Amino acid sequence: MHLKDVDLNLLRLFDAVYRARSVSRAAERLGLTQPAASQGLTRLRTLVRDPLFMRAPGGVKPTPKADRLAPSVAGALAMLEGALGESVEFDPASSQRTFRLHLSDIGEGRFLPELMVALRERAPGVRLTSQPLPRDEIADALDSGRIDFAIGFLPMVRDTQRLELLRDRYVVLLRAGHPFTRKRRSGAALLQALRELEFVNVRTHADTLRILQRLRVEDRLRLTAEHFMALPSIVLATDLAVVMPLNIARGFAEAGGFAIVEPPVAGREFAVSLYWSRRFEGDAGNGWFRVLVKQLFLDA
Repeated sequence: MHLKDVDLNLLRLFDAVYRARSVSRAAERLGLTQPAASQGLTRLRTLVRDPLFMRAPGGVKPTPKADRLAPSVAGALAMLEGALGESVEFDPASSQRTFRLHLSDIGEGRFLPELMVALRERAPGVRLTSQPLPRDEIADALDSGRIDFAIGFLPMVRDTQRLELLRDRYVVLLRAGHPFTRKRRSGAALLQALRELEFVNVRTHADTLRILQRLRVEDRLRLTAEHFMALPSIVLATDLAVVMPLNIARGFAEAGGFAIVEPPVAGREFAVSLYWSRRFEGDAGNGWFRVLVKQLFLDA
């Protein structure tokens, strides 16, 4: 096979199928019909003399040759997109661009207020859209351009660019005046007392459930809610406790009415990062937004 024989769109198709593990999903992301995608894949198979993808449950799986080709193809496409994007300037003062972000409800409360203040001052025409996605879809959504960035504790999001913004840890939040707070405890005594509390949790935040499991209090769950930001009002009105990040808990405690407890269990620490795709790293607007987030939140 010679380079002159390869249509760039075939490489884009290969990259999309490899990432999506599905011809139909790849076609949708590229704006192609299923027959057009299948026909293009057939042409590429003929050129490389390899089937590239085999049928598998839920889609396709790559052949060994496809696995060998994938990093080079992805790198070449990223370099080309970056080179083409170098000539396109981004003027934040006049831009009308919309940036799409994956954020949890907790992330919206933590990051959006400061971002919107900064945009009002520096880029008044720029808009933000928060599009929370299932965690297993985030990497593909970044690579396809469906979202521009993701912010959060997302260890399952791999093969993307990442900037660690801050480190945090999970704590237990109670209402001030809770009977638990009348006695000082530490070590094993504190752990045993925590296991006598009743808890509220959010089904969409698996990491808080992990801490509840480490505390061995899963059987003490009295309420499972849908949204994290509803929990403080529930905690204020009841004797229920909630596991949440310290940075968020501090904001509630500073306003009054809450107490924070540091549970003596391992694995409470985590890092919050900004994620983006290598494919769009050369985009001027993407770069500007990364610098803005870094200035606002890095080690804040």
